Amino acid sequence: MQQHRIIVLGAGYAGAIAAGRVAKRLRREDVTVTLVNAEPDFVERVRMHQLAAGQDLKPRPFSEMFAGTGVELKVGRVTAVDVDRKAVTVESGDGTEELAYDSLVYALGSAWNTQGVPGTAEHAHEIASRPGALRLRARLAALAPGQSVLIVGGGLTGLEAATEFAEARPDLDIALAARGGLGDWLSPSGRAHVRKVFDRLGITVHENAAVAEVGGGYVTTAEGTSFQAAVTVWTTGFAVHPLTAATALKTSTSGQIVVDATMRSVSHPDVYAIGDAALVAGPGGKPLRMSCASGVPTAWQAADALAARLTGTKIPSTPLRYFNQCVSLGRKDGLIQYVTADDRAVKAALKGRIAAIYKELVCKGAAWGVANPTAGLPSRRRPVTATQQPETTRVAAAER
Repeated sequence: MQQHRIIVLGAGYAGAIAAGRVAKRLRREDVTVTLVNAEPDFVERVRMHQLAAGQDLKPRPFSEMFAGTGVELKVGRVTAVDVDRKAVTVESGDGTEELAYDSLVYALGSAWNTQGVPGTAEHAHEIASRPGALRLRARLAALAPGQSVLIVGGGLTGLEAATEFAEARPDLDIALAARGGLGDWLSPSGRAHVRKVFDRLGITVHENAAVAEVGGGYVTTAEGTSFQAAVTVWTTGFAVHPLTAATALKTSTSGQIVVDATMRSVSHPDVYAIGDAALVAGPGGKPLRMSCASGVPTAWQAADALAARLTGTKIPSTPLRYFNQCVSLGRKDGLIQYVTADDRAVKAALKGRIAAIYKELVCKGAAWGVANPTAGLPSRRRPVTATQQPETTRVAAAER
């Protein structure tokens, strides 16, 4: 029997875990697992604010992380996905090549979202990627004492960036502009702690300030108020990789790939989508937010479902729910906001130094999970019993 060709696109938290997990579950003589990624090493995306603040991160080359696993790394940029011909196009230092697959795991993830605000792409910095964080790192290092840095966006990334920069560079004038109130999604005690940390670090907060334009050295709100900023950092959310829009996969209005409970595309059953690239229904049917906390369980589910279908075994189910939101507030402080299964804040929250240690353990654990995707699972590799996954009725791609 010809080997079943599995290709995983993207080696963020979700893609890297899925590749290692599915490879560990299947016999090497039955399958090939190829992981395509633009860079040769793993990027800890949850630490990009640290990188931008001037901290150096531990190198994590895939050649070491996947040694002996059976996962083949192909370093290159994915430029096209033809789900009808079951082929992907990759550009690398060796040129352009087309890779054929039998099963595809789409995990190209997301990038920063400018929200269509004029001037953002031209004048603002992003920390959703390593190149972006490195550019911002160089820009911050060049700032003279007293110059201003404005973080736009009051979500988790915005809070972490503002406090990290203020702690690392107390000589700068750090401010944050939030569309609503500071930490308004947190519990009362959580909001109070964030405000206490911001006050201690001297961070200026502009609440209920929806930024409508970004210029060179300033931003303007929808109400016409202008704030000066030598550097503007944009952290208002994420947008999926644009490549999904160029495929025949059924996608949502957000551009995410619509999947079933096993992370399989509802339009193309030989394609699985995970992480930020997938529209996944969580508790109560509420879509999971783009985050590492959401992406890892979807990787488990997709890898296990794919392996089960190929080996003719029962498809396991991974619970998709939230437990907490982990926020670093500099290197010495933090907030662990406990939440309901569908991500709504409850009264309980862990604060201060112990929360910072908790968050650091979560970050280290996430990176460890990439290198050890099957820890605690049976080591038996099962034989492939089918060359094709069960076909389902294909539906037309959604209008985009």
